[in-house]
Amino acid sequence: MQPLADLLTPERTASQVPGVSKKRLFETLARLISDDQISLSYDEVLSQLVAREKLGSTGLGEGIAIPHCRIDNCSQPTGTLLTLAEPIDFDSPDNQPVDLVFALLVPAEAHQQHLETLAGLARLFSQPKFCDELRKVQGSDELFKLATQAQAVAP
Repeated sequence: MQPLADLLTPERTASQVPGVSKKRLFETLARLISDDQISLSYDEVLSQLVAREKLGSTGLGEGIAIPHCRIDNCSQPTGTLLTLAEPIDFDSPDNQPVDLVFALLVPAEAHQQHLETLAGLARLFSQPKFCDELRKVQGSDELFKLATQAQAVAP
């Protein structure tokens, strides 16, 4: 898996985001991504994230979700990391609300890379200590720094 430093930018990292609903969360993710990546339109990002979520919840459990999709005009894997001020319902397998979200977009043709990156993210976010540290952070800059210093877990 690529290090989070290769997937994130400070502009796509936000701490303590108000998250009143899953729909509002996807709108926030689409806005952060499209504002930072001019080749990716807000409408396309939102549409693809919502379409993928309709196939089944991207909630992992333990308060973590990794919404993801393949998308045209995406030249490289792109991530967005958010912590939410208040947990939201996400239809997660354990029925726990979500407060830690990492969205992943990959180029439309990058099937294997998508799977490998997603698996690496799932391993990373399954580490309770890492997630607890992210949840404690109060500022977006600190969240970016902490996340990008994380060691990726080898497959």
